[in-house]
Amino acid sequence: MRDFILQLPRPAKQLTVVAIDVLLSLIATWAAFSLRLDTLHMPSGTQWLVYAVVSFLPLPIFARFGLYRAVFRYSGYSALVATGYAVFWYAVLLTLGLLVLRIPGVPRTLGVLQPLIFLLLVSISRALARFWLANTFSKGNEPRGRLLIYGAGAAGVETAAALSMSRQYKLVGYVDDDPGKAGSTLNGARVYSAQRLPELIADHAVSDILLAMPSASRERRFQILEAVKHLPVHVQTLPRLSDLATGRVTVQDIRELDVEDLLGRAPVPPRADLLANELRDQVVLVTGAGGSIGSELTRQILAQRPRQLLLLDHNEFGLYTVHHELLALARAAGWTPDVVPLLGSVTAAQLMLDLCARYKPTVVYHAAAYKHVPLVELNPDQGIENNIMGTLSMAQAARAAGVRRFVLVSTDKAVRPTNVMGATKRMAELILQAFAADAAPGTTCFSMVRFGNVLGSSGSVVPLFRQQIARGGPITVTHAEVTRYFMTIPEAAQLVLQAGAMGQGGDVFVLDMGEPVKIMDLARHMVALSGLSVRDA
Repeated sequence: MRDFILQLPRPAKQLTVVAIDVLLSLIATWAAFSLRLDTLHMPSGTQWLVYAVVSFLPLPIFARFGLYRAVFRYSGYSALVATGYAVFWYAVLLTLGLLVLRIPGVPRTLGVLQPLIFLLLVSISRALARFWLANTFSKGNEPRGRLLIYGAGAAGVETAAALSMSRQYKLVGYVDDDPGKAGSTLNGARVYSAQRLPELIADHAVSDILLAMPSASRERRFQILEAVKHLPVHVQTLPRLSDLATGRVTVQDIRELDVEDLLGRAPVPPRADLLANELRDQVVLVTGAGGSIGSELTRQILAQRPRQLLLLDHNEFGLYTVHHELLALARAAGWTPDVVPLLGSVTAAQLMLDLCARYKPTVVYHAAAYKHVPLVELNPDQGIENNIMGTLSMAQAARAAGVRRFVLVSTDKAVRPTNVMGATKRMAELILQAFAADAAPGTTCFSMVRFGNVLGSSGSVVPLFRQQIARGGPITVTHAEVTRYFMTIPEAAQLVLQAGAMGQGGDVFVLDMGEPVKIMDLARHMVALSGLSVRDA
């Protein structure tokens, strides 16, 4: 029977639920009449009109609140709240109708009593269906670990409901910073004080902690991570509230910690007015558009609705990927952008001149560069050609085409460089400063922006550390005392865009990235939050 129901197409399942709700509403009406009249009710006369109304009145209200879109085996706290709201508005409409129509033989208090019984019946039916389906999906699936959920709010409750269906974990309970919640229960699970975390992990053999606090600030999340990093548990999290695809939490929303969570400071917010004034209705060219920084630049530029967005990269797959992604983002936002993928290298000087002359960009963001220090060290000729000569050819093409602004994406390694990559980027900066010094008023404004390690970018240590941790080690750190400034990819892209808007010519912009982070500490933190321990070689 269960297999037959589960194999039904979704419209058939929804019609089944609608039919059950109609039946429950009729039963609630009969029960309300019987209780109010203190007798087993036998409908007659105009009372049949009430039965007809209550059989269809809840349906559009339930549909409006999304109750027929919910998947029962994943429904939880939010579905119960939505049901309560829907029945409340149904009760309001029913009561108003009875007060206005004054149907003979129909008590006006029926507008309150019937919805209360109906809410009870609907809630019981949903709970039974969820329990029935949960038993179906849990057969043969043993929990993989023992879980504590950090956060006893709505997100934590919904997460517990979703996990109970998947049987990935056995829920030990919740922990919360609010002392007023300690000792209470949520859906049968105990809420503990966060101060008892080490004790709970030891006593209950907890293997995993899930941060279910999507609305918490980054500083608060970092404080929690600092508190749990020495405990022998694997830490996972939910995205921030703004990043959740829907209003409810599912198992698919659970993810590994972003290293952005370890940054220890709030993201630097952009100045929206600068971005809009600089980019809206402009023709914008991004070189290196297929890279980590370049692709994020294109996403943020697209959000400002430029007249035309030009994507330049010599990597065919990277160019295809970012072009396809941008078109999908624009479709989701309800508009059709003019995005042009251009395959070519910035070292091809004549091609750059031709492209700039043909498309006449007003703003250029030059992100194309070789930035992997060891690779450029082993291939200095290619680093010089791409990072220095490529910048020279782009600057010449931009000046010849009358580009209004040209922004170079640089690095903090260009300051007193100690390697070939840093030296090539410093030379690129000097080229732009020379162009800026020669520029006449009203011509191209050249500026540049420096930043440190970008978390998650292709040149960052973070992806390397993740791979090494996944393999069980070892983790390679060049020197125990090496420190780096870190920022997120969106921050890096926003800095570049704002630098273009504020540049006066020859400017070098630097983001205040807080305190430097020891690479050794970052590695140890990542290992600890993976549930592993560090053993020095």
